[in-house]
Amino acid sequence: MSMPAASHLPVLPVIVPLLTAPLVVLLRERGLAWAATLAASACTFAMAVNLVGLVRAGGPLSYELGGWPAPYGIELAVDAFSALLLLIVTGASTVALLAARTSLEREIPAARQHLFYTAWLLALAGLIGIVVAGDAFNIFVFLEISSLATYILVAGGPRRQALPAVFKYLMMGTIGATFYLIGVGLVYMMTGTLNLADMAVRIREVTEVKPVLIAGGFITVGLALKAAVFPLHGWLPNAYRFAPHAATAFIAACSTKVALYVLVRFDFVVFRGNLPGSIEQFSVHVLPLAVAAIVLGSAIAVFERDLKRLLAWSSIAQVGYILLAVSLVSVTGLTAGVTHMFSHALAKGALFLAVACLAMTFADLSVEGLAGAARRMPITMAGFVAAGLSLIGVPGTVGFVSKWYLVLGALELGPRGALLIAPALASSLLAAVYIWRVVEAAWFLPGDADERRQEAPWWMLAVLWAAVLLNVYFGFRPGVPLELADSAAYVLLGLAGPES
Repeated sequence: MSMPAASHLPVLPVIVPLLTAPLVVLLRERGLAWAATLAASACTFAMAVNLVGLVRAGGPLSYELGGWPAPYGIELAVDAFSALLLLIVTGASTVALLAARTSLEREIPAARQHLFYTAWLLALAGLIGIVVAGDAFNIFVFLEISSLATYILVAGGPRRQALPAVFKYLMMGTIGATFYLIGVGLVYMMTGTLNLADMAVRIREVTEVKPVLIAGGFITVGLALKAAVFPLHGWLPNAYRFAPHAATAFIAACSTKVALYVLVRFDFVVFRGNLPGSIEQFSVHVLPLAVAAIVLGSAIAVFERDLKRLLAWSSIAQVGYILLAVSLVSVTGLTAGVTHMFSHALAKGALFLAVACLAMTFADLSVEGLAGAARRMPITMAGFVAAGLSLIGVPGTVGFVSKWYLVLGALELGPRGALLIAPALASSLLAAVYIWRVVEAAWFLPGDADERRQEAPWWMLAVLWAAVLLNVYFGFRPGVPLELADSAAYVLLGLAGPES
């Protein structure tokens, strides 16, 4: 539905970072480049908050570029699902940038920082574009913009190991994008449209099912590569490990969520009309992969020595949580999955912000290298523990809310669903173990002889604790993300619900 008061709001979050990026190239002074990037990101976050309010008040928004009506022109669309993802992407970027300046000064030469911030803005614009794009081809365009910029962010790290890590990421990302484009081409061949809403209608009239099945396979596998769905996750651990710390906080909070967003859109909305039982088939094939990711990702994290790789393996397990919830194919399950996108973004973003703070004092970010960290950086480590509690799902944190809805969704399936609770609970216990490993080293292992207090700068601590307190705030008042997730669940299942 169009709203005069918000006539241009859906397109502005894409335009602002895209127009700011060339300006940042010209602002070679690193302080000005950082300030311009932060200002653009903060503007997009403010717009995302306004869009959430408009969607909650009046339902989905639509924007026709150039005045050409959909499906003939390019349409941007914002509903409850995309509004929540917009909030995640813009919020993660803004919070990470607030802590980025001091962190990046230690990791990236001053002469290259303006180029790094330019890539950051392009990655932000690409991720926002994916979320608001209403047609399949522009999703691909923005997917490539965000991916190419993200490769630069990962490669910008100070260690040479970043290059093979980003090469692996590039290869797998390119395969994923190619698979997605092949699938979109097949769907276009059968329907004659690229607009997602029109595609969902026209695909019902297609009588030859095989090309649609093949297209669904290509699109699902391609997006699963982008989202690091087990067993297509191989690029993620080292990409997170060797990326600059502030960039890791941004990427870990939102990049896989955006790919999952597109995956769920296609499988639940576009293909549902032509392939009877397609959603059930999605559940049958994805559910065991989700369970494997939950268990194996958490188990490997328990034995991982490097802190950033430990959190990366944790992210693979959390992607499994999201897919497990979605695979329940119910309103409660989808609500849990979409809410977990939000809760994991908050928890993992806060954890990587804590890592950025720790790196200000500790060159060795292995678990053993953090021995005595709590005595030297008590405020930072307290923030790490609080964010870790949200990741585990302790009551009073936003992580508990999404996991509670996952349990409720599983119980709705009866005895079969109750079996699915076991790996989820086991993973939470394993999360407690690997978070405890860090706590044990930081508090109870003897550190260096010099254990004078040496905290991160106060502004980095302020950003860390703001993220931590958001985990607690939404743990007690989860109304907004739950409302958006519930509305998204009804739309994905094609049911009359809050947005009808």
